[in-house]
Amino acid sequence: MNKLANMRHWSERMSPNFGMGRPNMPMNALNAHPKNAAQPGGPISSPQAADATIHYSFNVPFASDLAGPDTEDIVHATTDAVLRWTHPKDAPDDVQVHELPVHVQNLVHLRKLCSDLSIGPLPIEAHVLSTTPKNGRGQQVTTVCLSGSPELVNKSRETILNEIPISMRCTIIDIDGSLVCDLSAGILKTPVVETLDYISSFCGVDIFLLGPKLTPMVDGMTGDSEMRIDQRWRVAIYGDILSSEHAKARVLIHIDTLLGRVVDVTKVELYLHQLVCGRHRKNIKLIESSTGTAIYFPPLFSQMYRYCPPNANRRDPSDIFITGDSPQAIELAKQKLHETVSRIRLYVKDVTIPAAKIDSILLTRLDKVRKILEANGTYIMFPPLACQRTMVRVQGSEGLPVERTVRELMSLAGQFYGAGWYTQHSDQRQLLGPADIKAMLGEICANSDADLSFDKMNFTVTGSDDAVKSALNVISELRFVTLAPYQIRVKIELANEHKEFVSGKKNGKINKIMGQSNVQIIFDGFNEYNFNIDVMAASYESMKQGLTLVEQEMPASISFHVPDQYHKRIIGIGGQHIQRIMKKHSVFVKFSNAMDRGGISREDDDIKVDNVICRTPARNAQNLDAVKNEILEMVDRADSEYTTQVASVDRLYHRELIARLPEIDELEQKYNCKINFPSTEEASDEVTVTGPQWQVPHCVDEFLGMVPDKHELVVARTAELVKFIESADFASDLVTKLKTQYEVEVTVHQNPDELTEEGKPTVTLVWGFTRNNAGGLRDAIDFLQAQLAAAAVDAAIVKGSIPRPKSDSFEDSLQYFDSKLLQHAPNTVAADSPVKAAFEAGVARERSSILDRLRKPGSMTSISSFLDRRKNSSQSTNGNFFKGSSNVSKSSLISIESTRSFNADRNPWNDSGVNLPDDDHPWAPRPISKHIDSKLAIPLPGDVTPRHGPRASGDSGRPSTSHSMNSGYPGPVGPSR
Repeated sequence: MNKLANMRHWSERMSPNFGMGRPNMPMNALNAHPKNAAQPGGPISSPQAADATIHYSFNVPFASDLAGPDTEDIVHATTDAVLRWTHPKDAPDDVQVHELPVHVQNLVHLRKLCSDLSIGPLPIEAHVLSTTPKNGRGQQVTTVCLSGSPELVNKSRETILNEIPISMRCTIIDIDGSLVCDLSAGILKTPVVETLDYISSFCGVDIFLLGPKLTPMVDGMTGDSEMRIDQRWRVAIYGDILSSEHAKARVLIHIDTLLGRVVDVTKVELYLHQLVCGRHRKNIKLIESSTGTAIYFPPLFSQMYRYCPPNANRRDPSDIFITGDSPQAIELAKQKLHETVSRIRLYVKDVTIPAAKIDSILLTRLDKVRKILEANGTYIMFPPLACQRTMVRVQGSEGLPVERTVRELMSLAGQFYGAGWYTQHSDQRQLLGPADIKAMLGEICANSDADLSFDKMNFTVTGSDDAVKSALNVISELRFVTLAPYQIRVKIELANEHKEFVSGKKNGKINKIMGQSNVQIIFDGFNEYNFNIDVMAASYESMKQGLTLVEQEMPASISFHVPDQYHKRIIGIGGQHIQRIMKKHSVFVKFSNAMDRGGISREDDDIKVDNVICRTPARNAQNLDAVKNEILEMVDRADSEYTTQVASVDRLYHRELIARLPEIDELEQKYNCKINFPSTEEASDEVTVTGPQWQVPHCVDEFLGMVPDKHELVVARTAELVKFIESADFASDLVTKLKTQYEVEVTVHQNPDELTEEGKPTVTLVWGFTRNNAGGLRDAIDFLQAQLAAAAVDAAIVKGSIPRPKSDSFEDSLQYFDSKLLQHAPNTVAADSPVKAAFEAGVARERSSILDRLRKPGSMTSISSFLDRRKNSSQSTNGNFFKGSSNVSKSSLISIESTRSFNADRNPWNDSGVNLPDDDHPWAPRPISKHIDSKLAIPLPGDVTPRHGPRASGDSGRPSTSHSMNSGYPGPVGPSR
């Protein structure tokens, strides 16, 4: 503890006169520790040499900002889950998330592990620093400082990262409330609770069953939002990356059993899983479609992490779970899986990647790696975390996807830096003690996110560009370092294809930089894919200036898709068109056609990949958008810029949609789009539609036409209402009009469980429609209410009313005109419609009544005790921890041509629904510069290196020729139609 106390305030002691009043402390003072002597019978038989000692610090990727659930939503929690993930009852309101018991316990475990390493038989010391950095992130950062030989330091780091629960996360699964709860009795089903408890203990996770949540419902026309209750409940799983995925799969399988499905398991080697699934999981979706089954694969990176919670069980990485309606369907799915395996031809390629880069990918970039593997249908076999191995194996069913995967992997981490700060021997250096060095490295590491190593001769910093530069800025201010010529050295990793780009013709760019900033630059190619740029200088300021100039010459790129049939016309005869564009904007443009991607009629040609790459030095990155716009102006509207839209569909209904794959294929061909379903084990509602931005809304609209939906409107039962509903006119005339005019079907149900506040019976009207016609529901309800009013029937709505949007009239503004000719407008009420306040109050009352029934005494005493003794102060009332699903169907109610008229900038003087030209209406802006409407911002697809704002557009998202930046073309160039 004395050494830990000496770690503080080291920066105040780092002055030129530091240590003058105290005896010198040699650098090998660490080796004077009694435990560094030879241990009888131990593996170390001689003391370690002084020059072999290094000091190494790194940040532990604890998820200290992961908050627990809101206690108001908790219906059931597994053993001690509430104790770990909520604050004590007497905790202050401003208590930090990292002070949750689970995060405190993980930090205590880490300190004990480091203490055991320090007092063990091996000559290694490990210390833990826990600080809140000054870089504005606000979350707690935990840093470990190790001292010893390089071999022992690396081994200790591997042990630490594999024996603590790093990268913890929360996984949410939506579930129908009727599956887990008897809503009429207000109690949870005992088998469900017992299963959740078993999964929690078996997988080593904490599980919460959360009640239905309130989600905001935004009106597409006015932007007004109301709160509505989500009919589904949630299962929240907290744990490390592998344990949470294991528990998630078992919860999903249990939900399938509750739905009456059969469960079985088959085994396939892990490295073949992605190859069996195929690109974008096409093969597995075909099997699920033809057999009516759901197939759950294990995580792709099960063998890279070795941590397992105490008394927990890890999932066998070769196990594939299958659920189906019958054992025969499961057997058929097994047969098709193994037939696919037998047809696989394996292509393998081994590549060498620096160990630090592998660890960075495994800790921070796995989501990106997963997308690469799904897009190419390949598998990457990484070495275990922090093992210092550098060999990575890539496997696939064809050589081209393997090669593409390797290239994307090698460029994945971006500009991966390694910096060395070489120093001379000096008397001042010898005044630093081990505790001072650890404190210095620990604080630099915590504030920069870089790994630091410090030995007798140099500093070594590794990490991303920002992390390394931040660490070097701090190190440059230290006063105890004496530099020799060419002592500062920074390495930047880049792809080899950027080498005919950074150096210039005959190394002209590099020679100019070396002359301007007094640095030395060397290109070092260390493999067939990447090379290093070494920047060396005699002073930090020279190195910083040279590094900045090198970064300005590094490539900034943007990629997008243009159909192959347009490439020749865009390039022009002898390349004259594209050469003119490239010279005009100083941007290099490269096209790749189907042959370049592997030949015509190959499977990846069905996937619209980015086949146009625009590249320019970073200092000229602002011209990338202009080049893209000019190229896209030469493409027909039907094949315009590719974009992506997400449609939210209940994940359980995905199985019925996948069974209709032939219809979906026809839909894709009709609109030249691609519809991608999420993986079964992902349990996501989001279906992604990719294609031309003019076609995607129509494709989404027709796709949602395959998805049924319903809405329940509960009204008070009266004799007049019953007579009206049972009349012949209602059955023959009114129901038919609702079907033909609004495409909505209405049926009448008697639900004895639904009562009014006075306890009187009700009548439930069930409105059936497809998701693309959801916009007609409110009009259909209004039409029915008008018919009821005409028949003098009073229908009091109990639940399910839909508020109207805010009126377009001007009566709200009349209060500002003091005129006897105008009647004074009434004061504006808080609600936009007469039913809005009652609607929101009813929603809140409905939600509270459900949870109150579950928590009433005698029925859920365990839940009551949970809520009485704990609270979670980390949750705010305005921000729910769980992210509500967005209602995508609103975007499909009208076509893209009318989106601007209704949503963007509706003219209050125009009641026709179609906007006048900007210069025709009374509020037309009169700016000096050209007016550009930025309300319909379309995000740019593709892999964009520089961060730009979205392109402003008129009404389609694709700029017209009148908005182009002096393209020189009289009009679009495209195939004749």
